Amino acid sequence: MIDDIETLVRCESPSKDHEAVARSAEAVAKIGHRLLGVEPERIVTDGCTHLRWQFGEPRVLLLGHHDTVWPLGSLETHPFEVRDGVLRGPGCFDMKAGVVMALHAAAALADRDGVSILITGDEEIGSPLSRTLIEEEAKSCAAVFVLEASADGGALKTRRKGVSLYRIEIEGRAAHAGLEPEKGVNAGIEVAHQILAVAALADPAKGTTVVPTALSAGTTTNTVPAKASVAVDARVWDAAEQVRVDRAIRNLKPVTENARIHIVGGINRPPLDAKASAELFALANELGGPLTEAAVGGASDGNFTAGLGIPTLDGLGAVGGGAHADDEHVLVAELDRRTALLKALTETVLNHRSSSAPTNAPGESGAAQR
Repeated sequence: MIDDIETLVRCESPSKDHEAVARSAEAVAKIGHRLLGVEPERIVTDGCTHLRWQFGEPRVLLLGHHDTVWPLGSLETHPFEVRDGVLRGPGCFDMKAGVVMALHAAAALADRDGVSILITGDEEIGSPLSRTLIEEEAKSCAAVFVLEASADGGALKTRRKGVSLYRIEIEGRAAHAGLEPEKGVNAGIEVAHQILAVAALADPAKGTTVVPTALSAGTTTNTVPAKASVAVDARVWDAAEQVRVDRAIRNLKPVTENARIHIVGGINRPPLDAKASAELFALANELGGPLTEAAVGGASDGNFTAGLGIPTLDGLGAVGGGAHADDEHVLVAELDRRTALLKALTETVLNHRSSSAPTNAPGESGAAQR
């Protein structure tokens, strides 16, 4: 497993570099072919490569991604290494170790009938090119096991916030800043008003965060800005809050006379509610406990499947820490145990097919949330 993780970590795969993602997909495919004895289906959506292994009608989906947030060249400053039981390297924790664990767990099954393995290539940028594929693959499943890395201390992720992503674009009018600024419409001032407005939508008591992030305005130091924009990251625990924030952002009005506002983006992932994970977490505790659980602000592709009403358990991947950070690492001693747990969970669900139908029919609970 360590050798396979090394292979994937050394094949860098930043999400927006489709050529790099395609090379990574081939590295994953080669490992999967060796372990499973069959080639995956290569699915390319708008240039982004995803991989799928299907063994009969899908009843259990092992879900992961092989793209990372790390740019090409990161290995030069963050080399792969294993020292004192700790494995390091860009993307090892989030989530190339999880991809390897999924393939090894499936390889250990005596009967893979009913198993589907889907490894996507754009999760780190919100899965814009793989969401439909994920939801289609999950809709007939009794369980989805997400190989994202664990929470602190190895906790499984039984609740995740929903995510909405926006860009607020301001259109003003340029003018010379020294000669006749009064003839301009300052998009920079207007975007400042909108930043304060969206930040006020946060509700700490409910755990709702609405954070203005990347900001730009103007072109030169002596010109009234004609254009400005700000990105907004909103995260919520429940669907009603997600709708409230979405409506409020879409109803923003300009404060500056003659300025115009355009909203791009919207709801990206629905919340992963604890109800979607409860039964599978209890099963995991029976098979490999004692285990802990965590609610986290980050979202994953498990949010999509839970939003459809499919029982979903997340955080089954590597134990370690430092996702997206300089100290990203995996604890080697936990790899075998967590892979064995995934195998046991998959076998148990497959062996109880008649009683393992999804809690809600696909689309019932998800329709409102999406």
